Amino acid sequence: MDSGTPRERSPESKTKSSEDSHNVATSNEADMAIREKPSSSKTSSMSTSGETDVVDALASQLQNISLPNQILSDLSMDGIVAYIRKKPCRNIVTMVGAGISTAAGIPDFRSPGTGIYHNLKKYNLPYPQAIFELAYFKEHPEPFYELASDLLPGEYRPTKSHFFIKLLEEKGVLLRHYTQNIDNLERLAGISEEKLIEAHGTFYKSHCLGCQNQYGFEWLKRQINRKRIPHCIHCNALVKPDIIFFGENLPRRFYQKMYSDFVECDLLIIMGSSLEVEPFASLALRPSKMCPRLMINLVPVGDNIEFLFGKSANDRDVLWIGDCDAGCQLLADKLGWGDDLIKLLATDETTYSSMERGTAETSC
Repeated sequence: MDSGTPRERSPESKTKSSEDSHNVATSNEADMAIREKPSSSKTSSMSTSGETDVVDALASQLQNISLPNQILSDLSMDGIVAYIRKKPCRNIVTMVGAGISTAAGIPDFRSPGTGIYHNLKKYNLPYPQAIFELAYFKEHPEPFYELASDLLPGEYRPTKSHFFIKLLEEKGVLLRHYTQNIDNLERLAGISEEKLIEAHGTFYKSHCLGCQNQYGFEWLKRQINRKRIPHCIHCNALVKPDIIFFGENLPRRFYQKMYSDFVECDLLIIMGSSLEVEPFASLALRPSKMCPRLMINLVPVGDNIEFLFGKSANDRDVLWIGDCDAGCQLLADKLGWGDDLIKLLATDETTYSSMERGTAETSC
């Protein structure tokens, strides 16, 4: 753990600190009273303006006293920026969902009217989530691959949010990036595999459900574009992309890294996720209570995560309502990294020419 990470103090030390702060305030008040006290002959004639000056001076001093357990100077983007600079942060963890990819033209899952789950009637499913259930896929792979066929023709480019995460890596402050998405856009943005946890899997690779032979994305894409249900060339069993269906275990790497990552985490940034799918959503509970959490989202989410937005006890949770790309640009600008982010966005298209492109969808 970063040696600079604040620690919870014992109740005794908190009591002493509280008493010390009280004594400081009391001493300051007494000192101010002494300095402002008129002579006894003029006591009755002290003006109202003089009393006001004393109160204002005390109020100003009290506002400048830092609370012992204060984590953020301000519960806003400015407070996050000040925290990153002052600490300084070296172990930022990011958690993202489909919301960071919608600007690329990829629909999310749950948005009314436009989300994937609201547009599956043509597949005659028993219920929307069945299209991502392993048992149903084994018996009826056609709906899944028809959905993939609808989504594959477009070639998608990483959004500003993806490049912001890459920028965090370039600045040496990104510990790990956890994504629910299966659209490969993190890879296209250049985020290194060491920093990347694809919690819900990826279309990047596929495996035979029989002999476990591995296939690359280009092979899978050719099968889908030819309207074929992919079958293994060795044993003729069904081939499935390495995305995590409901009922499957998450990748081993997810569990290997999460225990240490969230102990070291000194800032958690959550973007574009509904935080409804477990165990991914509960990652937001793992950082220390001294670790700030910034959420950039169109709407507040995570009632089950115990965020402190709008509560008097809040000393670490910041909610920024709006588009993920806009929030990332604002944060980059305030950190003095705005131009660096623009340069990443302007990366020549040839950067991606050797990479596999044109992917499917963000993860369930």
